[in-house]
Amino acid sequence: MVRLKYDMSRFSFGITSAIVTSLALMMGLDQTSNPKSSIIGALLIIAVADNIADSLGIHVYRESQIPEVGADPRVYTVSNFLTRLGIMIVFIALVWALPLTYAIVISVAVGLAMLTILSYYIALYQNIHPARSILEHIVVAVVVIIISHYLGSLISSAFHV
Repeated sequence: MVRLKYDMSRFSFGITSAIVTSLALMMGLDQTSNPKSSIIGALLIIAVADNIADSLGIHVYRESQIPEVGADPRVYTVSNFLTRLGIMIVFIALVWALPLTYAIVISVAVGLAMLTILSYYIALYQNIHPARSILEHIVVAVVVIIISHYLGSLISSAFHV
C-alpha cells in the first residue's frame, strides 16, 4: 500500500470528535419538545466551548511531549479548532436547512462517510488493511450514536420533556 506523507494527526482528532459528538447529540436531543432548536443550540455551544476546550487540551498535550523538530503545538491547536468548527457548521447547516428527520438521516450518512474516508487514509498511512480500520471506527461511532438515542429517550420519558 502507498504510504502518505502528510501528518494526519493535525486534523484526525478534530474530525472524529466533531462527527461522533454531533451525531450523538442529534440522536439524544431528537426526543426533546423542541428538538430542532435544541440541537442547533447545543451544536453551536459545542462548536465553540467544547471545541476550544479540546483544542486547548491538544495544545497542552503537544507541549507536554518531547519536542520534535519543527512540531509547533499551535499548528495542532489551530488545525483541530478549524477542523471541528468546519464539521460542526456542516451539521448545523443540515439541521437548519432540512426537516429534522431528513437532517438527522443525512447527517448520519455524511458523518459516517467522512469517518470512513478518514479511516481509509489512516489505514493507508499506517500501512494496514483499510477494511479493518474502517469497521473498527464505524462500529464505535454507531454504538455511541445508538446509546445516545436511547439515553435521549430515557431522559425524555423520565422528565416528560
